[in-house]
Amino acid sequence: MKTNAGHFFEDFHVGQVIDHATPRTITEGDRALYGAIYPTRFALPSSAEFAASVGLAAHPVEELVGFHVAFGKTVPDVSLNAVANLGYAECRFHVPVVPGDTLRTRSEVIGVKENSNGRTGVVWVRSTATNQRGEVVVDWARWVMVHKRDAGAPAPATVVPDLAPAVAAADLVVPAGLDLTAYDTVAAGEPHRLGDYEVGERIDHVDGVTLTDAEHMMATRLWQNTAKVHFDTGARPDGTRLVYGGHVISLARALSFNGLANAQLVAAINAGAHVAPAFAGDTVHAWSEVLDQTELDAPGVGALRLRLVATKGRDESMTLRGDDRKYAPGVLLDLDYWALIPR
Repeated sequence: MKTNAGHFFEDFHVGQVIDHATPRTITEGDRALYGAIYPTRFALPSSAEFAASVGLAAHPVEELVGFHVAFGKTVPDVSLNAVANLGYAECRFHVPVVPGDTLRTRSEVIGVKENSNGRTGVVWVRSTATNQRGEVVVDWARWVMVHKRDAGAPAPATVVPDLAPAVAAADLVVPAGLDLTAYDTVAAGEPHRLGDYEVGERIDHVDGVTLTDAEHMMATRLWQNTAKVHFDTGARPDGTRLVYGGHVISLARALSFNGLANAQLVAAINAGAHVAPAFAGDTVHAWSEVLDQTELDAPGVGALRLRLVATKGRDESMTLRGDDRKYAPGVLLDLDYWALIPR
């Protein structure tokens, strides 16, 4: 058999290492398409002049471009037969990605657990993307629910990995040369620096974007993500195409510009949960909560730990959970991340 039907749950085992196919070179076209698909306006990836003014001579693309490309490499081997991607942890961005970089990804299976229905299971993997110089660009853990090929196949021994609840501030990687002491808030679009935010503060990002099948499928193809549920109406019982969770992440991150325009660089993703599925016709809004803040050992650089929440429709009350501690209706995404910001 020459075609690839993808891995099913019973094909995975802890310790398995997978080198993913098709290294991909990042181009200026990726930057342009990212800006066409998502309403992003962050100054650093938008302007080579701005990037140079803060010490980055090479003009990086947004961190999520590198993440999506690296993630897409893993799909044919990890989540081609997925029910849904469930969450992320321990994600760190190491070296900025610039046009001309070629990314490749390797994954190790770190956990497996069959679900009680006997037809699906959860697989945990740790993936690492490197550039053409062998430098780590981004690494992360994720877990995904995958169909079994044969419901009667024996279940592997359960292994659930112990993942850190957050990346420590001391472990954040600041890009070499980054210097925010002469940061231009006028060019960036907002005056708010690290000290202008308070822990516990919530920010309604106001704007919304309605999902369309054409845009989310184009974006997912851009990242070479081949998961059937995003394209094939026969892959789900209800005949709908599931929007790639990373598409919702990028939409929410772009919307967060309104109120967090100076949170220029994503340094780490501490945890993430795709709380509910998103489909064409849903209108995505976003709000953020400041969880922590710290000064870093780089000139003029601080970091905000933020909770980014994407919702179906606007929730002006910015409610994450109800009295029963369950996620509030309409919550699509709960993402905990660190962003670099001028002090």
